[in-house]
Amino acid sequence: MLRSTRVPRTSGIRRAIASAGERVNLVAGCEQVAYTDFTQLAYGGGGRKAHLMPIVGHGSRLVWGWAVGAQANSDLALAAWERAKGTFRHLGIDYKGLIVHHDQDPVYTGYRWTAQLLLEDQVKVSYSLNGAKGNVRMEAFFSRFKSENHSLLLDAESIEDLAAVVAERIGYYNGQRRHSGIAYKAPMGIVQEALAGTRRPQIPHS
Repeated sequence: MLRSTRVPRTSGIRRAIASAGERVNLVAGCEQVAYTDFTQLAYGGGGRKAHLMPIVGHGSRLVWGWAVGAQANSDLALAAWERAKGTFRHLGIDYKGLIVHHDQDPVYTGYRWTAQLLLEDQVKVSYSLNGAKGNVRMEAFFSRFKSENHSLLLDAESIEDLAAVVAERIGYYNGQRRHSGIAYKAPMGIVQEALAGTRRPQIPHS
């Protein structure tokens, strides 16, 4: 049986990542970047788990889009991306050319994610070479978000309640919470200031 077992063939995306080496990380020195990843959220008094995927801007710290679901899969990832595109459209931002950085989770190396972003939406994808260590901006966001909203998340009794809590807290994070890393301003304020100084709306150092 062992001799007859075959190792699954490496996908085209995986082969491209391996071939590119360090060039697969497009983030270094670039401002038009957003970060994403999945994280688990405990709710229902800690007895239940769900997954959150936010898409967070580099310089602005704005959460462009997010989604909460029972599983960390392509449906959840694409729901978060669609919400991000809705934010871009609402603000009149041309997101083509944006770099979306994440780890090499099977969702992010899969056909649905890469085809949507690369082919349909004409954005770029960038991959961490060493997991969470190569995506420290997301790890910092997750740490703050979970610690600041710990009790509210635990109090949610259903996944619908949890999504409502996340929506409210991300609304606060984007529109009111002041961040020391961006001169004690709220992320949406940073984006609006950048847009006000741009003739043709583009991604404002996101």
